[in-house]
Amino acid sequence: MKSEPDGSLFFVWEQEMREGNLTRIESLVMPILDDLGFELVDLQLAQDGHHLVLRIFIDKPGGITLDDCVTVSREAGAILEVEDPIKSSYRLEVSSPGLDRPLKKPADFERFAGHKAKLKTLQLLDPDQRGYTRKTFVGTLRGLEGDHVCLEQSDKHGGLAVIPLAELEKANLEEEF
Repeated sequence: MKSEPDGSLFFVWEQEMREGNLTRIESLVMPILDDLGFELVDLQLAQDGHHLVLRIFIDKPGGITLDDCVTVSREAGAILEVEDPIKSSYRLEVSSPGLDRPLKKPADFERFAGHKAKLKTLQLLDPDQRGYTRKTFVGTLRGLEGDHVCLEQSDKHGGLAVIPLAELEKANLEEEF
């Protein structure tokens, strides 16, 4: 059995994993996902209690089924076991991105134009010149203009917020009922 990283060394190790090995893991699972007709939405390597968890979020037109997750888990698990990009023990989880799907790639902002979204920025911004800064913006995606996300805000003031992609910390679809 593989040993777990411990104490203060874990933080350094975790940073290294996120920056380097996630790229390696992505290069290993992408051919599998492409062959099976799935899109890679996100990869996460996180600490869950005393264990590491590798989460693979997948999607396809029409949505993801439990059988899809099982297939990807089996296929990705096999190549990850052989290639061993994570040197300690971990749990593999495969799932759909959910209703609050993360928006990661520039193409996501175009694909989901017309959908409700929540954007969080790295720093306080006033992209609509209202006179106050904030980090959270909610509204309807209008797509991209160059390297800026356009969001028609749904608060009481409304208006178009144009936010540089480089300033986004997090972006997700919002549930619509």
